[in-house]
Amino acid sequence: MLTRQMKDKISLVTVWGAAAMTVGFLFWIIWYILSNGLQYVDWSFITSDYTRIGEKSGIWPMIVSTIYMVIASIAIAAPIGIMTAIYLTEYAKVGSRLVKVIRFCTESLAGIPSIIFGLFGMTFFVAVLGLGFSILSGALTLSILILPVIIRTTEEALMAVPQTYREGSYGLGASKIYTIWKLILPSAMPGIVTSIILSVGRVIGESAPVFLTAGMVARIPESALDSGRTLTVHLYKLTQELYTIHEWNQAYATATVLIVVVLFINMLTKIIASKFSKATY
Repeated sequence: MLTRQMKDKISLVTVWGAAAMTVGFLFWIIWYILSNGLQYVDWSFITSDYTRIGEKSGIWPMIVSTIYMVIASIAIAAPIGIMTAIYLTEYAKVGSRLVKVIRFCTESLAGIPSIIFGLFGMTFFVAVLGLGFSILSGALTLSILILPVIIRTTEEALMAVPQTYREGSYGLGASKIYTIWKLILPSAMPGIVTSIILSVGRVIGESAPVFLTAGMVARIPESALDSGRTLTVHLYKLTQELYTIHEWNQAYATATVLIVVVLFINMLTKIIASKFSKATY
């Protein structure tokens, strides 16, 4: 029979081992990508246009397309997601059937594979609405994809605001709209900003929905109705054309840029959330 102290030690070693394995996988992926691609990343690679044949093989058009996609997706999804979270926490009756339906739909959206969103976007936005393969079609599709993240994270942030804030505001004669706008939202701002930044990371990391809706034209889009190739789609395209060592190097360099961007977004999330927390409290 194992003693209680022995069981505690085994449990502690198991927990620490699992944590170390998780961190180890992360550092292994980062080291592998950076060690193979960092040497091929320079200013020319970031700012040049892309041509499959020739000396120029930069990713500037893909960076611009990715920025356009992020701005358009967040501009569509953030207002809808935040207002939905406000309704669920501040206006809807607790435990009502409508609230259960909305949350069920949100959880269902979060569990649908991204390729399904891409097929829906290609069928509805590209074909039925006639938007074609464009930044707008991709942004509309991705806005549906990131809605669950914004709604759930914002809802948790609003629920974390103490109820005494609301009671004190109502006791002083403030209206519900004024209380939400001037008191509840500023207090929940760290969580709201976190949800938006996490959604930005999700938009940058998606490839299948973008490939099926925005297309893969490797040039800077001139309008929202033009096709564009994001960084993840560009990386996918490169992996389909790994015929020469130059294309391998381009794939590793693009993956390096993506890894750095994702890490930067995660660090930015922590910094902004802490700044808002200090400013609010």
